[in-house]
Amino acid sequence: MVYQTNLLLLNGEINYNFLFFVFFSTITSYSFHWYLTTESVIPSPRIDWVQRNRIVHLILFFIGAIGTSIFFFYLLSNWYWLAISAVITFLYSAPKIPHPLFRSLRKIAIGKTLFLAFVWMFVTTILPLEIAEQKWQPENYFFIAHRFFLIYAICMIFDYRDREDDAIAGIKGLISFMNEKGINLLFWIVLSLFTIATFMLHQYAINTIQIAILLVPGVIVGLLFNYSKRHFTDFSYYFVLDGMMAFSSFLMLIPGI
Repeated sequence: MVYQTNLLLLNGEINYNFLFFVFFSTITSYSFHWYLTTESVIPSPRIDWVQRNRIVHLILFFIGAIGTSIFFFYLLSNWYWLAISAVITFLYSAPKIPHPLFRSLRKIAIGKTLFLAFVWMFVTTILPLEIAEQKWQPENYFFIAHRFFLIYAICMIFDYRDREDDAIAGIKGLISFMNEKGINLLFWIVLSLFTIATFMLHQYAINTIQIAILLVPGVIVGLLFNYSKRHFTDFSYYFVLDGMMAFSSFLMLIPGI
């Protein structure tokens, strides 16, 4: 996803130190989050595996932390932006920490889905743009909106699935306050905003084929919306839906695009 941002908005200029920083920090944050995730109302082979192999996530956490620290020093001049990304990433998983101070964050977690979408968008769009220190252009804002609304639409489906777990944990997400009709309406509004933002990119140096590729994951997520609200399998969520966030990025690796 970071590579795609570089390809479309930074003329393909790749900061490999930043790519490795994101790679290792993602391993760190995911391992931290899943190490603290030990139960779910919904049957999940993944949760069962985590319960049996927590040591694996602990090892991956330390490997990721070491790699993140190494590449942080290569990017030290941008420490301010990296620190912001670290704090907001930590805050998403913080309510899972078994301490009263962090548990209390659950009471203000109504925007957790918005927050998660913002974190993903920030790290994969705003952060690489800021580190590149290039003048901001109008297309940057449309691309940021494109990515945010796609990720938010995907996160909404995850939020729908996690309603029972959130209720037990005392987390009152936005979805828990809405009825079925309201959830459906919000989802299609978000996906419409994603579509508009994507088409707006065509005014700039994004060609028709690239626009079509950027739209593909949104179309697939829209087609899977009703199915995903009835089938909560790990494969459909952690492979298919999660994969849609980066799907257009993979498609752009095809030569000639």
